[in-house]
Amino acid sequence: MAEPSISLVQAALRCRCPRCGQGKLFTGVLTLRPACPVCGLNLTQADTGDAGAVGVIIVLGAIIIVLAFWVDFRFSPPLWVHAILWPTVTIPLAILIMRPVKAALVAAQYHTRSSEMDL
Repeated sequence: MAEPSISLVQAALRCRCPRCGQGKLFTGVLTLRPACPVCGLNLTQADTGDAGAVGVIIVLGAIIIVLAFWVDFRFSPPLWVHAILWPTVTIPLAILIMRPVKAALVAAQYHTRSSEMDL
């Protein structure tokens, strides 16, 4: 296996191929490409499972709950404000955070378990 030219952190933050660092990992919001368009790395064997989603749910959920309590105790808004505010904050943040987390899991699998990706 060739030495990777991009670090795990760079691949995660830029959502790029863990081998070449150039090709984009996603075709849609969270859909992995079947292969890197630059170096041809087969991404069909990359299995991130639910680890990224569970991590995002736990961390982001805790932050949102703390913020919701703070807003409620500090400003005492009506319940409809909470019903509008928190989904509009949580959903985009979850998607925004999920992309680099999923890219990090793909890069970690590439760096540490390349045999699972048929390399």
